[in-house]
Amino acid sequence: MSQEFTDYVITSMGPKTSPKARRILSSLIQHVHDFTRENNITVDEWMYGVELINSIGQISDAKRNEGILVSDVIGLEALVDTLTHSSDTADHTSSAIVGPFYRDGSPEYPKGASIIQKDVGGEKTLVSGRIMDTNGNPLAGVKLEVWHCAPNGLYEQQDPDQPEYNLRGTFFSDDDGYYAFVGLRPTAYPIPYDGPAGKLLQIMDRHPMRPGHIHWRVTHPDYHSLITQIYDRECKYTEDDSVFAVKEDIIVDFVPAKKDLAEKGIKNELHYDIVLTLESKIQESRQKIKDAQDALEQKLMEKHSAAPNGTRAAAS
Repeated sequence: MSQEFTDYVITSMGPKTSPKARRILSSLIQHVHDFTRENNITVDEWMYGVELINSIGQISDAKRNEGILVSDVIGLEALVDTLTHSSDTADHTSSAIVGPFYRDGSPEYPKGASIIQKDVGGEKTLVSGRIMDTNGNPLAGVKLEVWHCAPNGLYEQQDPDQPEYNLRGTFFSDDDGYYAFVGLRPTAYPIPYDGPAGKLLQIMDRHPMRPGHIHWRVTHPDYHSLITQIYDRECKYTEDDSVFAVKEDIIVDFVPAKKDLAEKGIKNELHYDIVLTLESKIQESRQKIKDAQDALEQKLMEKHSAAPNGTRAAAS
């Protein structure tokens, strides 16, 4: 079928379609139709794709988000993260993908407390640092949610042998912007590959391994929320991440713990400062992109209004 057919599908959207939905769905339909024509997709191939999409929903539940996993292995979440922050200023901590294992409501701990609820092995590590604005001023009362997997490569919601919210915690920076917690030096692990994401990795002849990392969600009412990960420089998968999420400036160096900490069973230390940007500054930098999107939405609305009603283009 020709471009005329695609144009008909796009212009079939009714007048109550929101401008944003019209812009995004018009582009989606155009690209899907172009992809189908370019690859001469057959009914069998289309049905394979439909069944893959169905299986993503079937295997997902409150503890597993296969849609994010599939997005990750084809680099989509990493691309979206980069594009979302492409207009942001470069003077704050880089973002990274959220991943499929974030859980709201992790326990709140005082500064310096351990997020290890059960001994699961691994190397105890003190992580500490300061949260600042882009001028180096300390930020008090910033909420930090941190989480990482156990040495067996499983997050607690994947592992019945771990207690609820093990290796997860919520902290707040003190009056001088400092935070600290005890966790484990992160372990490389395979993403779940018993579902559609794993099937895609097999098709593409790729491994499922992620480098050792710690997740962060950092929020404050006046500052732009930060979702990021930090990666262990010594992990071999830091240079070969199965979900393409590593950025150079969030690779970190763990160092041996000082004697007084080592006597308490802590093996490593990591100092990691975080820089946040005012939300107003982020929104200002993104306004040009918003203006371009608004202009496109207006153009599409005008095109829809000018299209003849009830006229179906001939398919060829």
